[in-house]
This record gives sequence, structure tokens and C-alpha cells, in this order.
Amino acid sequence: MTTTVTPPVTTPDFNAIKQRQQATWASGDYAVVGTTLQIVGEQLAEAADLRAGEKVLDVAAGNGNATLAAARRFADVLSTDYVPALLERGSARAAAEGLKVRFLVADVEELPFADASFDAVLSTFGVMFAPQHERCAGQMLRVVRPGGRIALANWTPTGFIGRLFKVIGAHVPPPAGVRSPALWGSPQHLQALFGDAAEIRTTERVFNFRYRSAAHFVEVFRDYYGPTHKAFAALPEAGRGALERDIVALLEELNTAGPSSLVVPSAYLEAVITRR
Repeated sequence: MTTTVTPPVTTPDFNAIKQRQQATWASGDYAVVGTTLQIVGEQLAEAADLRAGEKVLDVAAGNGNATLAAARRFADVLSTDYVPALLERGSARAAAEGLKVRFLVADVEELPFADASFDAVLSTFGVMFAPQHERCAGQMLRVVRPGGRIALANWTPTGFIGRLFKVIGAHVPPPAGVRSPALWGSPQHLQALFGDAAEIRTTERVFNFRYRSAAHFVEVFRDYYGPTHKAFAALPEAGRGALERDIVALLEELNTAGPSSLVVPSAYLEAVITRR
């Protein structure tokens, strides 16, 4: 008689994972990359049809692209992230433009707000990186009022950034049991997360990464973009060279600008989720 032994299911240590994530996003200087994505925040604010005076929450706000876009539309904006240094960069940007915004350190998986506190919740390439997908969706649904909107911009699994994640993961594997952040760029995954609690409208859009060359892109992302910065730092010299070659190959494959510059289109999913 043969006995089949089922290996135990290991639950990821989410506290440890989030501590590493916080250190990752605090490394480098995300604002150098983040400010190039401002157009996405503006487009998301329009997709969400933000109105003056509405109470708007930006979660995993980074250096504040969606925050600033909402404030420019005279919304009452609260910008949150679990990395204080990123909020400081957003605060400096708001002050430079004379925009009235409140900033608060808060984790999207444990939002410290009452039910139905906001008219809209926003996130541009932020909430998708939190490890517990269902918990994030539940928290955003909880704090937005019935009829309110959750508006998200998420990189798709098959677009450039989704492919870049796979390249990095082949050299520095992600923590076991943690799902890819690019799943948030799939309409099917959003439907599974928000289910019957909301009406979901999605549009696939493209952001163009514009740099001087593939080498320039690698330099900026290696020095300033947390996940890439940490990946290079974790590898020995030979491994860093291999990772750089693979990223350059991907960039050159997707470059639409010819040999004199770099323009790499990256698909992202814009989602407006209206709570029922």
C-alpha cells in the first residue's frame, strides 16, 4: 500500500514581506521615476470624473501623482502611503504648486478610516504592489461610499513593465507564495477581487517610457527605482551584468524610436470600480 504525503501549505509571512517592501520603496529615489508618470494621474482623475469638493483618498500614493491630479481639480485630498519618505516628496510637490493636501502614513491593507468615508479612492501603480490582494480590495471598498468610485492604474502582465518584472524575477526570485503585482492589470483578476460589490469599467491604455537610450533607462532604474535598485544590489557582479543585458535586450526589442533614442510603450489597465 502506497501512502501519499501531501506537503504542508506554507503561508507567507506577510509582515516580513511588507517590511522588505517598505525598505525597497524607501531605497533609491522613486520620485525620479514617479514624476515621469504624472500624465497617468491626470488621466485617472478624468476617468474617475472627480468633482470639486469631493473627499478623495490616494492609497499607496508614492510621490503623489494621483494626489496632485485630484487636488488640481479642487477635491479634498488625503494622500497616504506606508513609506514616509515618499509622502515627503509628494508634500514638497504640493507645496510648490500651492495645493492644499493632507498627508498621512497609512497602509492600504489596514486603512484607519471609518466605513464610507470617501467619495473616491485612487491609486496609480501603488496598491498593485501590496501582497494581500483581497485585503486591499476589501479595504478600498469599505472606505468608499456606496456609489463612490475606486480608480486604479495598474501595469498589465503582458506589457513592458509586466515583462520587466519577469526578467527581474528570473534573476532575483520574489518571495514564495506572493502573487505577481501585474495580476492587478487583468480585468478577470479585478472581477475576482471586487465581485458583485461593484460595477467595473476597464480601459487598456499605454504609457510611453522616454529615455535617452537603453543604457540611460537602466542607469535611472538601477539607481532610483526601488525594485530594480534592490535587485541589482542583491546580485554579485556577474549577476548584475547578466540582469543588465537582459533588461537592455527587452528595451531594444520594444523600442519604437530607432537607434537615436528610447521610447518603450507599456500597457496599463485603467479601472473605474463603482461601489454598489
